Amino acid sequence: MIAKIWKWFKRIVLIAFITSLIYTVISKWIMPPITITQISNSFNNGLKRDYISWDEMGYNIKLAAIASEDQLFADHNGFDWDALQKSFEPKKGKKKKSRIPLGGGASTISQQTAKNVFLWQGGGYVRKIPEFYFTQLIEWIWGKKRILAVYLNVIEMGKGVFGVEAAAQYYFHKPAKKLSRAEAAMIIACLPNPKKFTVVPMSKRVAWRYPQILKQMSLIEDDEDIQQIIKNK
Repeated sequence: MIAKIWKWFKRIVLIAFITSLIYTVISKWIMPPITITQISNSFNNGLKRDYISWDEMGYNIKLAAIASEDQLFADHNGFDWDALQKSFEPKKGKKKKSRIPLGGGASTISQQTAKNVFLWQGGGYVRKIPEFYFTQLIEWIWGKKRILAVYLNVIEMGKGVFGVEAAAQYYFHKPAKKLSRAEAAMIIACLPNPKKFTVVPMSKRVAWRYPQILKQMSLIEDDEDIQQIIKNK
């Protein structure tokens, strides 16, 4: 009986691995048709979403996302091990201000993308195992530009608002490519809780945070590795 269960378990794991690998490869060129987060939100908040290409996103929103969420995005292999280690350490007194990231904590843009595309919100450590797997997979298969493009297309930026194009149209009535630096920073400032930290009307959190993101955008903008990612060509 145990041998039979083990046989079926290995078969299920193998099928899951092959399926996930194929889906990841396909998603290198085709945007995910729907995500678990989008489905769960659509019942209560509807679904405002408009996937756009890398060039249509514009410069400012890409820079704002990296400045706010993951300033080492260009350098790491999917994980910020120093930030992860610090997240497990007990808090003692005041923390020193860190250059990375203002809003993402120990979770990199790659990890957030893996979670939003393939997995679900919440789940604690149960979700972390497949999250690590998918994070490494997209780092190997997609590359940084694709990861950032998918991230900015699928992430929630308001109640039922997913992706930068839908957010730009919803909040500022313009395409994402024409967002000013301040507008891009305002949209990114709603993370990681866009239902609570509203852009319009502007919540106190967004009003406090977006000037910080603007400052960080200026500080990291000359980084050659970041420029290699966010430029269109």
